[in-house]
Amino acid sequence: MDITTLDFQQARIKQVLFKSRLRSVLYGVREADAALFSLRENPLAQWLQTVVKPRYGGRPEVLEIERAIQSMLDTSQKLVTQYQRGHIEESRSGLEQVDVYSDRIEKLLQKLEQGSTAGL
Repeated sequence: MDITTLDFQQARIKQVLFKSRLRSVLYGVREADAALFSLRENPLAQWLQTVVKPRYGGRPEVLEIERAIQSMLDTSQKLVTQYQRGHIEESRSGLEQVDVYSDRIEKLLQKLEQGSTAGL
């Protein structure tokens, strides 16, 4: 089964939802839970594991996406720790770091999507 454009759109939505959850923690709307920082429980990482890897596991973009997700989760956890220690403004300004990883993931998803629709 091929991965469709809709699948990639849903992956992008998963990424946006993660960033939204993180922002809500850093702005005091919700409490952070360990699942937010878990690669195994991250919806985008789960999609990568269950949908992408079986079909395109040999593509270098797949491993790069996984690494970028892990780096994004690690950075996010550090930002939440900063927030919890009272460094509120610093934690919020650190969201730019998360955006860097998110942009990297987006570029890799685009590359993977182009390859999958080209039949690679």
